[in-house]
Amino acid sequence: MKRAGFLVGQIADMNNLYLAFWKAKRGKSTREGVLNYQTDLLPNLQSLSAEIMNGTLQLGNYHYFTVYEPKERKICAASFKERVLHHALMNVCHPYFERRQIFDSYASRPQKGIHAALRRAQQFGRRYEWYLKLDVRHFFDSIDHDIVKQQLSRLFKDTQLLDIWHRILDSYEVQPGKGVPIGNLSSQYISNHYLSGIDRYAYQVAGAQGYVRYMDDMILWHNDKNALLSALSLIEGYLHERLKLRLKPAIVGRTAQGLPFLGFVVRRFDLGLQRAGKQRYYKKLKRLCCCLKHQQLSPIDFQRRVQCLASFVRHARSLKFRQKTVRRLRC
Repeated sequence: MKRAGFLVGQIADMNNLYLAFWKAKRGKSTREGVLNYQTDLLPNLQSLSAEIMNGTLQLGNYHYFTVYEPKERKICAASFKERVLHHALMNVCHPYFERRQIFDSYASRPQKGIHAALRRAQQFGRRYEWYLKLDVRHFFDSIDHDIVKQQLSRLFKDTQLLDIWHRILDSYEVQPGKGVPIGNLSSQYISNHYLSGIDRYAYQVAGAQGYVRYMDDMILWHNDKNALLSALSLIEGYLHERLKLRLKPAIVGRTAQGLPFLGFVVRRFDLGLQRAGKQRYYKKLKRLCCCLKHQQLSPIDFQRRVQCLASFVRHARSLKFRQKTVRRLRC
C-alpha cells in the first residue's frame, strides 16, 4: 500500500488548527487551561503552527492521576496545547490509519464503538457454537516504541511527520522504550493500529470463522472448539514474536452460556450485566445520592449524572436491577 507524504503542511494549516482547537475544547470549555489558551488563541495557534513546521515541538507536559473503576489505571493527561496538536494530527492522519483496519475492529473509529461491537458479537454468537476470548496483559504499558515507529514508517514517508510521531512516543515510557499514555487521542490511534495485523492473521492464518476486536479485547468464534485452541497457540506466538505482547489466561466457552465482553454478558438474543458492572453502578449511584443528601449536588446536576450513569446499563436487560437498586438506596 502506498505511503502518504507531504502532510505536515496540512496539519500546520491554520484552518486545521482551529478545527483541532474546537475538538479539543469540546466538553472542557470551562477548565482553566482551556480558558488560558483561548485568551490568546490566534498567537497560540500561530506558534503551534510554526513549531510543527520547523520541528521545535516540546512535548511531554503531562498531568498524572489515578482512576479506580473499572480497574485501577494511571491516566496521563496532556496539556491543552498538546491535545490541540493531537487533534490536528488525527484530522489529517485518520484516513491513513483507517484504511489499515478491518470491518470488525471497533475502538477509536467513527460509526463503531462498544455497542456496535456488542451487536456484532451477538450476531456471531447466533451463528457459532464456541468462542475464544483473549485479552492482552498490561497492553498500553507493553507497547514497544521501536515496533510502533516501524509501523508508522509503513504508513507515512514524510520525515517531518514521522519526527512528530517519534517525539510523542518518546515523551512517555513506563520502562525504556515501552508504553503509551492512557488518556491521549494519539495513544488511542497508536494502540489500535498496533494490533491491526492480528485482525487479518486471526482470519487468514488462525482460521477464525468470526472475529471482533475492541482495542486489546479479542473474540474469535468457531463451531469446533479444537480449532479455537489451535488458533490460541498461533495468536500467542504472533503477539509474542512480532509485537512483544503476552496474553492473560484465555477463556473458551459455549456461546449459548453467554460471553463476558466489555462489561456485559453477551447472549444470543439479549445482553446482561456482569457482576462487576452491577457493583460499580450501585457504588456510583450511592455516592451520588450521598452528595445530593448533603447538598453537594444540585437536583439538576444529580439528574444529569444519574442519566449518564444509567445510559450504560440501559443497553442491557437491567430494568429490574435498576428498580431494585433505587429501592435499596431510597434517594
